[in-house]
Amino acid sequence: MAPAQNPMISSKHVAVIGAGASGLIAARELHREGHTVVVFEREKQVGGLWIYSPKAESDPLGLDPTRPIVHSSVYESLRTNLPRECMGFRDFPFVPRVDELSRDSRRYPSHREVLAYLQDFAREFKIEEMVRFETEVVRVEPVDGNWRVRFKNFGYVFEDEIFDAVVVCSGHYTEPYVANIHGIKSWPGKQIHSHNYRVPGPFKNEVVVVIGNFASGADISRDVAKVAKEVHIASRGSEPNTYEKLAVPTNNLWIHSEIETACEDGSIIFKNGKALHADTVVYCTGYNYKFPFLETNGYMSIADNRVEPLYKHVFPPALAPGLSFVGLPGMGIQFVMFEIQSKWVAAVLSGRVTLPSPEKMMEDLQASYAMLEALGIPKRHTHKLGKIQSNYLDWVAEECGCELVEPWRTQQVDRGYGRLVSNPENYRDEWDDDDLIKEAYEDFASKKLISFLPSYFPESGRR
Repeated sequence: MAPAQNPMISSKHVAVIGAGASGLIAARELHREGHTVVVFEREKQVGGLWIYSPKAESDPLGLDPTRPIVHSSVYESLRTNLPRECMGFRDFPFVPRVDELSRDSRRYPSHREVLAYLQDFAREFKIEEMVRFETEVVRVEPVDGNWRVRFKNFGYVFEDEIFDAVVVCSGHYTEPYVANIHGIKSWPGKQIHSHNYRVPGPFKNEVVVVIGNFASGADISRDVAKVAKEVHIASRGSEPNTYEKLAVPTNNLWIHSEIETACEDGSIIFKNGKALHADTVVYCTGYNYKFPFLETNGYMSIADNRVEPLYKHVFPPALAPGLSFVGLPGMGIQFVMFEIQSKWVAAVLSGRVTLPSPEKMMEDLQASYAMLEALGIPKRHTHKLGKIQSNYLDWVAEECGCELVEPWRTQQVDRGYGRLVSNPENYRDEWDDDDLIKEAYEDFASKKLISFLPSYFPESGRR
């Protein structure tokens, strides 16, 4: 619904779970709206998944529920898969810090540069003052119209605190989804999910099968190819007869259709009829949603990776606005999505914007499910927005009365993903959208977000 004409603005005491990108912007927007904010963060610093750790989990597939969880999925060689101009929060551009030699000025920088950007953002807006570091939330539950948050510090001291509202910003890159491969249980080779991949060294001289060919799959297959004997990509998006040797410097990378079966003798058979003896299978197959701390008396559930019920991926109708989620959908403009969703949550909690009735929200949700089914979109992909991301973000922006997403930003995402598909070897260092770079920086300058226009664009980026 539209912003209220005569709002009764109120300040709430709000818990934010997680100090990654979504938690940081949620805290900022809630504070700007006049709420008091406590951010719970299990790590010693802000940054969430962008905090690189060389450690991996004891279970390489990440399926053992008793395993100590490593919360980062970042690998050593990771660079962003989108241009930095479109990645940043809208009033804090992710521009190169050319005056700091330790920083990465590339258009597609490393994970370390993203972490540094988030740390800059937290300092600029004094968000760290709101964060309780090394504090893990273990239970969130409704009680008498409020929310009880139970947490523990690293001295294992448990405490409870009552909040008016809770915003879940805990991310969704820690619970691996492992594709079901026929015969894999009796296949004798090694298996690992990309969540636990860090460096290519352990795959030296091996024959490796990588399942998945987008983003992490494209990256990891090429990283491993630097040291492996052979790397074979199994791609669900490929035609059944696909078999192609890719033109890469290492000359040892092939792409296939999906895997047909895995055999006890160590061989992998693809749907294209090709067979090979493999040492390791790497699953670049995504993640499952999981919120082990959340107790809603059975109201909320996760089935086939659909978190429900959630109105517009943010509010559970019967529990809104006291409980909300920021950052659930998978889409291109992640940080901007976090920002716009956070503005909506903050405005709803203050009373400046009103939600429809729980009944109306459920009707809308059921209609959206019916539309997905009619389009043949699997339930598992409920939160993957894909081509409708711009419409979704504009709808949320209009709800809370904030600026719509800039056209140059969505065009950068679309053209960037196009380059990723057509030129996976070099898309980060060769591009064809200098016009959009220019438009982005002119936009930043017109809003007085930067005091300069870049005098050059990296020559290596021009095609």
